[in-house]
Amino acid sequence: MRGSTLLLKIAVVIIGTPVLALCIYGFYMLSNNTLNPDYAFMLYPILMGMYISVIPFYIALYKAFKLLNYIDNNKAFSQISVNALKNIKYCAITISSLYVVILPFVYLVAEKDDAPGLIIIGMIPIFASMVIAVFAAVLQKLLQEAINIKTENDLTV
Repeated sequence: MRGSTLLLKIAVVIIGTPVLALCIYGFYMLSNNTLNPDYAFMLYPILMGMYISVIPFYIALYKAFKLLNYIDNNKAFSQISVNALKNIKYCAITISSLYVVILPFVYLVAEKDDAPGLIIIGMIPIFASMVIAVFAAVLQKLLQEAINIKTENDLTV
């Protein structure tokens, strides 16, 4: 059991590392090296939204890491696990909402650059985070029902 959660913990760290590198190096280089100054008024709101979306992303990764710790400590069927899933769901909804706000600026860049595929690429984070939010909500509901059944069974014995 600990081997599988160890693998998932390593995966959580591996997921967080490229995002941190992108925040430190990639966004900084992109904001300082704009090829066309006409794009600056469109690019800066997008970059600002991307930087803001990193905060709920790392909160969700931290909560996922804590959830794996709860599983290791045999606290998987507890209210703190339900709360962790609820926080992950809210973080995913926040990320999706931020990218919905960013999408009009992506549309402006796509119109100016004549790249309609950019809008589809801009929609990927919205749908990906909504899938994560729905998945976390389903897991939260199932876990809450399992806890309710467990407490009901404990009371009948």
